[in-house]
Amino acid sequence: MPFACIYVPNFPVAAALRAEPELQARAVAILEGKPPLEKIVAVNEKAARMGIAPGMAKAQAELCSELALRPRSSLQESAAHAALLDCAQSFSPCVEDAACDTALLDLAGMESLLGSLPKISRAIYHRAATLGLEANVAVASNPDAAVLAARGFSGITVIPSGQEAERLGPLSVEVLFADRLEGDRLEGDEKKAAGRLLETLDRWGIRNLRGLAALPEVSLSERLGQEGLRLQQLARGAASRTLVLVEVPPVFEEAVELEHGIVLLEPLAFLLNRLLEQLCARLGSRALATQELCLTLELENFSSLNHQSPINNQQFVRTLRLPLPMLDAKVFLKLLQLDLNAHPPGAPIVKILLAAEPARPRSAQGGLFLPPSPEPEKLELTLARIAGMVGENKVGALELLDTHHPEGFRMQRFVAEGTQKSSGEQNLGATAPDSAEEKSAVTALRRFRPPLRATVTLENGQPTRVACPKKKEVQGDVLWKAGPWRFSGDWWEREAWSRDEWDLALRNGENLALYRLVHDLLGGGWFVEGTYD
Repeated sequence: MPFACIYVPNFPVAAALRAEPELQARAVAILEGKPPLEKIVAVNEKAARMGIAPGMAKAQAELCSELALRPRSSLQESAAHAALLDCAQSFSPCVEDAACDTALLDLAGMESLLGSLPKISRAIYHRAATLGLEANVAVASNPDAAVLAARGFSGITVIPSGQEAERLGPLSVEVLFADRLEGDRLEGDEKKAAGRLLETLDRWGIRNLRGLAALPEVSLSERLGQEGLRLQQLARGAASRTLVLVEVPPVFEEAVELEHGIVLLEPLAFLLNRLLEQLCARLGSRALATQELCLTLELENFSSLNHQSPINNQQFVRTLRLPLPMLDAKVFLKLLQLDLNAHPPGAPIVKILLAAEPARPRSAQGGLFLPPSPEPEKLELTLARIAGMVGENKVGALELLDTHHPEGFRMQRFVAEGTQKSSGEQNLGATAPDSAEEKSAVTALRRFRPPLRATVTLENGQPTRVACPKKKEVQGDVLWKAGPWRFSGDWWEREAWSRDEWDLALRNGENLALYRLVHDLLGGGWFVEGTYD
């Protein structure tokens, strides 16, 4: 039964490089601790060649001008760890969260779906690189052998069944204690015990796993007990156990902490683009899309203009809800830019957190006899641009309310009809009208916004002449009229209304037109509300 291990060396550095890819070509060191006691906890290979080592003080490291120093970020490491598990679960449903930098996969039965083990290993390696992680991938017949191979060999390693002891033999014995010597979650006593075991093996002259595997079992047990036998089984690649499967919650978040606050939209868009690409890559690896993005910006502390006490822990939250699931980083970035242009944060930004609500990708099939509908991504961008010019509450589709009020409607999000119904439902609903009544033209009222204030001449309480000062073509004698119809409502609120409506025909010279005349009974004014087409 084959198992695969994904191991990310120098995990704190890898998390920082994932957040700042431009540091790939530089020497990088990660700092931890409170000033002035900050110390280096991890370095990349370039920094190690320059003499920078873990445990060095920040003041010493700053003497190297070419070194990039970054504080350790739990948010970035959490996002990198989530990306590691996403990579693993995109290849197998059976995944063990072995450590913050290690994930184990059960590949039983995957060869018939994904190909040979070397092909699967290469696919896992490239998927991890797509998610921003430079990982080692190893495949072996048992989980522990795969972990040792991933920690000991760089790149891709595939160990055939039965050759575990031979392939693992050249590795240093330190690989057996790497998780205990570097693990942050372990107590100091456990680290000390691992250090003593390593010292003992060093005094015995045991430098690699081949030497440990060749020791007599009885003598090793007498000196090191069961722990010594367990280490020997690991060195021989003969240990066997079952995976402790993990259920990863569907949480897709990316974050970045900034050294200096940013106030301009352009650098913010640059960072948002990177976070969106990482989110889309993670969602795509799990065959998911998103229908809701939540952007949380932590703002720099500042004092108000009237010199009151400073405001702490300010957060600026914007939620972008989409009409249907999408997976396009460029579209998301443009929508966020338009939203931030309309709603600026108002203070320098020191931390960015972007979360995506996962959703199943949309599936649609067009009909042969249906007109093509606009692409949802382009339509959403167009609506966002229009909303930025005229206002959010003035763009969308009308929804009629259950009221007699003449303005009894509200704006709701516009969604193309093709995205609401399946193609089969569209075909069923695309039948042509048969009756003559359905084919006849429908008279519609074209409203004037705002309504035109009018001067009305009355005779026996009936309008006989109408004139609009602001629109001279809307005037003339009344040739025909119908009404009045009285409407009222909301009398229990301050916005109570009551009005009489007339439909009438006006002659202005040789022109004849139909209009809607309204008498506001509460305000006492006359208005021409619209004309009939």
